Amino acid sequence: RLGQDLTKQELGGADIQTRAGAIDQAVETEEEAFDYARRFLSYLPASVYDLPPTIPCTDDPERAEESLLTAVPRNRRQVYKMRPIIEAVVDKGSFFEVAANFGRPVITGLARIEGRAVLLLASDPFHYGGSWTSDACQKVVRWVDFAETFHLPVVYLMDCPGFMIGLEAEKSATIRHGVRAMAAVNQSTVPWCTIIIRNAFGVAGVVHQPANRFSMRYAWPSAYWGSLPLEGGIEAAYRAEIDAAADPAAKLREIEDRLNKLRSPFRSAEKFWVEEVIDPRKTRSLLCEFARLAEPIRKAGPPSNMSTRP
Repeated sequence: RLGQDLTKQELGGADIQTRAGAIDQAVETEEEAFDYARRFLSYLPASVYDLPPTIPCTDDPERAEESLLTAVPRNRRQVYKMRPIIEAVVDKGSFFEVAANFGRPVITGLARIEGRAVLLLASDPFHYGGSWTSDACQKVVRWVDFAETFHLPVVYLMDCPGFMIGLEAEKSATIRHGVRAMAAVNQSTVPWCTIIIRNAFGVAGVVHQPANRFSMRYAWPSAYWGSLPLEGGIEAAYRAEIDAAADPAAKLREIEDRLNKLRSPFRSAEKFWVEEVIDPRKTRSLLCEFARLAEPIRKAGPPSNMSTRP
């Protein structure tokens, strides 16, 4: 009737449904599905009136992975893999990714930090450089609300250059969904810890710490943040000055050189209240400290501030 010649799989198969976010995980067998469900539930309390279980942990909380020192390339145009960073800082083998094919600029999953269950969010620079697309924003809303419902502290490994721009971003109402994501974060009451890995720019770059909540924020030396990244932002902010110069290209280089001297993460940290600019190898230790500090202030019971409330 709609004039679309599609097979059942093309219309409602696992591939399209996982990409649309209607299904979180596709598996091959029923046994795998039950295993997936059992592992998923192992991170959660029996009900919203309980707290997530803490299990014995044999992984050293002071474990420092040397690979973290070279995980982020010095060339800021070069992408890198976020999932090995996740595996290096959470309890070994504890990261359980969910909704991997939907909203791919944001990685979501459950993990344990010194045996304590957390919701883990992380940017994926392989997809739009980690920019928040419309579906990534919807993904953030869903899983932050999920953490609020089941009293899971949130750990966010951040590399976000802002909201996605362009015609498709406008058509998919990225800003509208982005505002919902901002509401989800700021209305959450669970403890929150952000590690700024590289980028934190624009409005989406601000969405990494709930207001008036127990939250901590650390930065790697590779971190940069502000209203706009210099790449592309200079041409917008200094357009009149560049156009008026006798040599626009030379003027652009002059401005870039001047501003590059000012964007050290150490200078920025003094203004943006980052607790500390850390050695990347110290990340796991600080996350374990965060999890210990968060434990006594978690509260069981139905959540009172949900972004999806009317």
